[in-house]
Amino acid sequence: MRSVVITGTSTGIGFAAAKVLIDQGFRVFGSVRKAADAERLRQQLGANFVPLVFDVTDEAAVRAGAETVHAALSGETLAGLVNNAGIAVSGPLLELSVDEFRRQMEVNVTGVVIATKAFAPLLGADRTLKGPPGRVVMIGSVAGQNGNPLLAPYSTSKFAIEGLSESLRREFMLFGIDVILIGPGAVKTPIWDKAEEIDIARFSQSPFLPALERLRTFMLTLARTGLPPEQIGALVHHVLTTPRPRVRYAVSPEPLQLLLAKILPKRLIDRIIAKRLGLLPAGNG
Repeated sequence: MRSVVITGTSTGIGFAAAKVLIDQGFRVFGSVRKAADAERLRQQLGANFVPLVFDVTDEAAVRAGAETVHAALSGETLAGLVNNAGIAVSGPLLELSVDEFRRQMEVNVTGVVIATKAFAPLLGADRTLKGPPGRVVMIGSVAGQNGNPLLAPYSTSKFAIEGLSESLRREFMLFGIDVILIGPGAVKTPIWDKAEEIDIARFSQSPFLPALERLRTFMLTLARTGLPPEQIGALVHHVLTTPRPRVRYAVSPEPLQLLLAKILPKRLIDRIIAKRLGLLPAGNG
């Protein structure tokens, strides 16, 4: 039985990927932050799900999780690490605190670095282990190639994951460990459901308020119309098992938008997005 570590398995893509992989005969070590979620997932996913309770920003806790996995592997390599855990910070950059921006980067970027460093030896960087080297799957986003206004911290973190993945893929060639990025568009996950909880009252005097209201409506729509997380879970399984995976997979409920974002001039895309959110100066609509 091959084993995989997935961060952020309590809901969404992480949960769906865990379920798909277990159904395909894998053992999944899944990280959660709460003991209650660990017990719930153990009951829902069965004996081949092993919860690891840690926050990806807690380096000592992540290393302890890696030691648990190392003991369970009995000298074998890990088949994969899926870096999925993440959050989305929204709001106009000028009116967000530096601490909010720092928290976004700490979870979405530094957390990925912490997890990758902790589990890389088990993927094959430790050459004393037996078995083929594993793969790192980075869950990026379409926002990692097209920056979104009022979501600058989130987009910045996902752009960073693109660069991190590219660099690590080349570094890890030394160990035979592949690094593959999945950059989905909107997915039906709680990260968008939480748009309803965004406190835009704090921006009541902001010139960005009308645009924020439109963005929140748009995010709530994504929660209903996005890709099913099971589709991304199936793609994670494919990436971990196909003999020759691509370096990056883009999947979106609106593939035409992905194409247009690649071929249209950036200035034109700027105006389209700004007009949709009401970000054009008066008289330029």
